[in-house]
Amino acid sequence: MRSAATAIVMFTLSLSCVCTFAEGLTDSPTALADLQAKVDQAQPRDRCFLYAELVNRMTNLAGQQLNAGDSVEASETLKLIQRYADKIQMGIVDDSKKLKPAELLMRRTSFRLEDILRDASYEDRPALEATLTQMNKVRAQLMMQAFKK
Repeated sequence: MRSAATAIVMFTLSLSCVCTFAEGLTDSPTALADLQAKVDQAQPRDRCFLYAELVNRMTNLAGQQLNAGDSVEASETLKLIQRYADKIQMGIVDDSKKLKPAELLMRRTSFRLEDILRDASYEDRPALEATLTQMNKVRAQLMMQAFKK
């Protein structure tokens, strides 16, 4: 009985360490720079989903920055998110790949922004609200394009 409990504890700890390590990799500046380079080299029809992935990861980074109390960095990250959301809107074409997965990713990103907004200080709210409004517009456009096919 004691060895089973020890095994469960060890398994849980190792799993949490792996998850924490994996989360740190996806939102690191190096991983974001690699993804940006991948987007720049991608075909136009592949960029929509890749930009959605980039926006999702940057939203996680902005949340971490706000939680750490770094409002200036978070504000800059939110501006980048808005710029990439503009690129998603401009890049939606009839032959874009993975429109529905991109729309689902944008929905998750919007939910994440809503969570961040609930916990944000009064000073940080305008930038978050503007970004959330833009995310919802992009998501609606992606959904319309996905169902248009």
